[in-house]
Amino acid sequence: METYADWLRARGDDELRALLAARPELLAPVPADLTALAARAATPAAVSRALDRLDRFTLAVLEALLVLPAPAGPDALAAALDATPGQAEGALATLRRFGLAWGDGAPATAPGVRQSLPHPAGLGPPAREVFAGYSAERLTDLVTDLDGEAPRGFADSGRLLARLAELLGDPAALIEDAGPEARAALDQLAWGPPVGRVADARRPVRLDTATTPIERLLARGLLAAEDDRTVTLPREVALHLRGGRLFRDVPAEPPPLTPAAEPRREDVVVRAAAGEAAGAVRLIEELLERWGLEPPPVLRSGGLAVRDLRAAATLLDVPEWKAALLVEVAYAAGLLTRSGDLDGEWLPTPAYDLWLMRDTAGRWTELARGWLKSDRAAGLAGDRDDRDRLINALSEAMVRSSAPSTRRAVLDVLAGAGRGVVVGEDALLARLAWLRPRHGGPARDRLVGWTLREAAALGLTGFGELAPFGRDLLAGDDPEPALEKYLPEPVDEILVQADLTAVAPGPLVTELARELALAADVESTGGATVYRFTAESVRRALDAGRTAADVTDLLARHSATPLPQPLVYLIDDVARRHGHLRVGALSSYVRTDAPATLDEILADRRAAPLRLYRLAPTVLASGLQRADLLDGLRAMGLAPVAEAPGGGVIVTRPDAQRADPPPTAEIVRLRPDDRTDASMIFAAVRALRAGDEASMHGAEHARQAPSGEPPRSPAMATVERLRGAVERGGRVWIGYLDQQGQASSRIVEPVRVEGGFLTGYDATRAAVHRFALHRITGVSELDDAS
Repeated sequence: METYADWLRARGDDELRALLAARPELLAPVPADLTALAARAATPAAVSRALDRLDRFTLAVLEALLVLPAPAGPDALAAALDATPGQAEGALATLRRFGLAWGDGAPATAPGVRQSLPHPAGLGPPAREVFAGYSAERLTDLVTDLDGEAPRGFADSGRLLARLAELLGDPAALIEDAGPEARAALDQLAWGPPVGRVADARRPVRLDTATTPIERLLARGLLAAEDDRTVTLPREVALHLRGGRLFRDVPAEPPPLTPAAEPRREDVVVRAAAGEAAGAVRLIEELLERWGLEPPPVLRSGGLAVRDLRAAATLLDVPEWKAALLVEVAYAAGLLTRSGDLDGEWLPTPAYDLWLMRDTAGRWTELARGWLKSDRAAGLAGDRDDRDRLINALSEAMVRSSAPSTRRAVLDVLAGAGRGVVVGEDALLARLAWLRPRHGGPARDRLVGWTLREAAALGLTGFGELAPFGRDLLAGDDPEPALEKYLPEPVDEILVQADLTAVAPGPLVTELARELALAADVESTGGATVYRFTAESVRRALDAGRTAADVTDLLARHSATPLPQPLVYLIDDVARRHGHLRVGALSSYVRTDAPATLDEILADRRAAPLRLYRLAPTVLASGLQRADLLDGLRAMGLAPVAEAPGGGVIVTRPDAQRADPPPTAEIVRLRPDDRTDASMIFAAVRALRAGDEASMHGAEHARQAPSGEPPRSPAMATVERLRGAVERGGRVWIGYLDQQGQASSRIVEPVRVEGGFLTGYDATRAAVHRFALHRITGVSELDDAS
């Protein structure tokens, strides 16, 4: 008899590739052969993930296969589900593609499916199965009561079960005889789940002793006792109660996407989305620039304090939910991390500096991809968990494993709605309930609402419609060309005004934006950004090592008009007082050339916590650390600077701080994408075929590497040659060092080069392998004939 593995083995390469594309988790890692693939595909976890991807009608067809008498072809399935044979055949084709139904003739369910669907169509087991645990004595009593006479001759359990199933095949009279209260109890179980809880379910009961509705049902075989507390409705009884129908209502087609609003012109939609996209990029840059100077601390729970999230919302002039979204997106894109495991700070990563070198469209693409794949739900920030504990942004409590699949499902529906259709949330939820019936409930609905809100805030949608560059992102294409056309060009000119403000008429070039954010505070945003110069903002630039001349020259160079006198006076005045006081370490001290200044400090009541005492007319000592003394004096409105032992000035406010992720921390948590690239699937199918040949013929069907010393080449040349082989789909000869440092030769068909690893089909081992790039000694080209 053909087995499931034999059926897989008989599939063509295209069919195997379709299976692996539909169920990419079967590739982690690539199985040794097709027998191993069949075994992995039948595991409960693998079957459950495949079932999660089925739409409502296809899942109903699979459940019908488990319920209807075999063989159940398209006609029988169509009749049972009130559908057309063509619709049933389409669902069967999907089930075969997923490997959940198999067989070239009448379809059969794959191994593991029945165990993963214990109550298909909400039905319990047939009478033969549900009463199989009854003793022969109890079966005899049950059949005797229903027949009105004892079974003739010797009656074993098999014959008794067959007779009981025959009697329950038309249970109308038994249900009528049990009474209306018993019928009401049956109706509660009719459409599933078919199990109920009662006390003392296995009590011995006969027709003449049954008093309660449950006892009357047990005495007539209309309920079966599974154990002492569980009763099950036999399948035959449930189908009678349903009028022979398997499902109440399972439409073969998804519900329509009813428009929620009048469509906007396409250019209006795209420009609105592009504006939000550019705004999100600008806000994340502004936030990380500030956190590079004044990083917030990491909570002991690993998240971001509520006060720091509120401060970020105030800085960016956005609601707290949007501030949480921007923080989480920066984290997901690898631009933000904590500086250490304990007592760390939230700081930009070195990847942030590389991100700044890209244009706005490139930056947005990185952010959007990070958001789309991240398993973190920003909407949870500020909520309470099951133990009534606050959920902080950037904490582990933000993780929701279903977040990435829900985001993609929502955006896929918007993409499929077509141009000019604004899908309402209710219609979207109805469509998702049909597409993924096993993923429902309030948690999913909240994720859907957050996805719509976040997609609009990040610029993937405009007025509820998916933008063209959002469609490109979903399709795996480069969204940058479609976005660039609608983004304003960065400007390097500002309008400095006499009221100590500067207006940026558009997005600024990176260098000007960083310097201006250092010397001024953002007052308002919109089509133009307004910056305000204050004594504190100018001092911030001086604390970062800038001089008055640096600030003045920068503004004069980029201002469209001459600098107004009030601003020049402000900069010079702050610079004149800046560094007038010097703070060193005793623990610490304050030094100045003007004794009267120290007199004023000592006389000020606000200086009491600084624990100051006079050492000399121009020197005060303190028991505080230098950093604390600096903060205290600045809080009094003074402008001290830190002093080195030799008298030089120490820059205590660095221009920017960066943090590499600690060894135990991840920059971002990403779930495997449902869409494994085609090149990896091609390599996996080839490895499966080779492994199958080896296992069936008892010999290794692997290629021999060329003789001679393994190739050697410079590291950069090695990487370039491997990337070239990926692009053209060629084979290469590589030298590879094992853990003992021994070099070996491999023939490899590269699939991808990323993250410090080469992934490809190793023809010398007949398997898909992952090679560390630093262990590859060199690469040599191979022509197709070698």
